[in-house]
Amino acid sequence: MKIIIGTRGSRLALAQADLAREALSRTGAVDEIEVRIIKTAGDQRLDVRLSDSGPQLEKGLFTKDLEQALLNREIDVAVHSLKDLPTETALPIVAVLPRENPADVLISKAAGGLDALPKGALVATGSPRRVQQITYRRPDLKVCDIRGNVPTRIEKLIRSENWSGIVLARAGLRRLGLEEDQGRLRFGQSVVFVAELAEMLPAAGQGAVALQSRKEGGIQSLLDQINHRDTWSCVTAEREFLRLVGGGCNVPIGVRADLTGGSIAMTAIIFESTGKVRSASVTVPFRSPHDAARILFENIYAERR
Repeated sequence: MKIIIGTRGSRLALAQADLAREALSRTGAVDEIEVRIIKTAGDQRLDVRLSDSGPQLEKGLFTKDLEQALLNREIDVAVHSLKDLPTETALPIVAVLPRENPADVLISKAAGGLDALPKGALVATGSPRRVQQITYRRPDLKVCDIRGNVPTRIEKLIRSENWSGIVLARAGLRRLGLEEDQGRLRFGQSVVFVAELAEMLPAAGQGAVALQSRKEGGIQSLLDQINHRDTWSCVTAEREFLRLVGGGCNVPIGVRADLTGGSIAMTAIIFESTGKVRSASVTVPFRSPHDAARILFENIYAERR
């Protein structure tokens, strides 16, 4: 059996495709695996400011072409960063790989994290969710837009005379082998500082790799063998919460779910267009991801009743 894996062409995307290839190889049911690069609109349209484009346009920019390649039978499996996929997809998400740490990190030119940045410091990020959480915690900070892959963004920080830091996902750094030592990350001839932003909530599905396929029994059965059940439960709860809030709305949302024993803990924050900020946390016995998401949704909007 031969399987063609479709992926974007960035170093991070290829690293994630390699994780999928290794997982499929371990099943012993695949004779040959080809990794095929599919250029997406998001990779080519560098003129688009993601922070201005709205959540669904932003996500479609990086996933629609991979889904179309599946429908055209050019590939058998599409590999995505799950956070890039809209809540409603053209084809089913059949499996997810074990999740990396979903936290955001601040990469800065000086140690100390977000609290140590000087008043009025400039932080670069392309995510409205990160912008809102940064300025919620530090209203004095200024933010600006940034595009490019992970290494490019770090290079831009190092070269910039104005930026004090950038915000990235911890998972991307780890999958690229960019591990810090006691908070210091050597990048080429330079050293930058990495601080985990424990107070910031990630995007739904952040840190997880999603696998899509056509509705064909053989491939779906194979992908089911490599599906990581705990990750699946957590990211399904996060994405269901996003759907309940309104997956197509242009509202920055952070949400995280964690399984602990027989319970699931969920926390979310919503920045509404009116300026109102909603947040809630729940820990409930785990029955289903959809049940946990519903309980969190009801709690965060409790005052409406």
